[in-house]
Amino acid sequence: MTELVLNEEIHEKVMKEMVGEVRKFLWIVTADVKDLHVSKGRRFVPFLEILSDLVSEGIGVRLFHAKEPGPRFREDFDRYPELLESDLFERILCPRVHTKAVIVDGRKAFVGSANLTGAGLGAKSPLRRNFEAGFVTDDQVQLRKLMEWVDGLYLGDFCLKCQRRAQCPDPIV
Repeated sequence: MTELVLNEEIHEKVMKEMVGEVRKFLWIVTADVKDLHVSKGRRFVPFLEILSDLVSEGIGVRLFHAKEPGPRFREDFDRYPELLESDLFERILCPRVHTKAVIVDGRKAFVGSANLTGAGLGAKSPLRRNFEAGFVTDDQVQLRKLMEWVDGLYLGDFCLKCQRRAQCPDPIV
């Protein structure tokens, strides 16, 4: 199954449905990271609370991003010590990352234009969000290829040959 999702459908399909189904690991790759809120029951909470809950449940989370998160994200981050203390939460900063992808348990993935921001993947009003498009897939051939590529980022496979290494704030290798 491969399904096109647009605009606010992305929040519903990815942040509510897919993230709600995570049992083993969640990988998020994004260029931009800002404070974003998602629905949790009848209230809206910082997405960091969802990530903290996942880590507390023993679920591994990898967050790849291209630049330092916005100030409100950084303030919220400090409110979730699980994200600072647990080996299950890993953050990779790579200034060349421009991909936007969410991978759930190696079973399902979203690849599209939406960043990890309120106007991208968050729960913003349809009148205030970005115009976004992407695909959700459970195609195992495509998932394997995407996961191998993301794992290569994580392992630093691209670091040694990167021509922006001098500008990189946190080289992996």
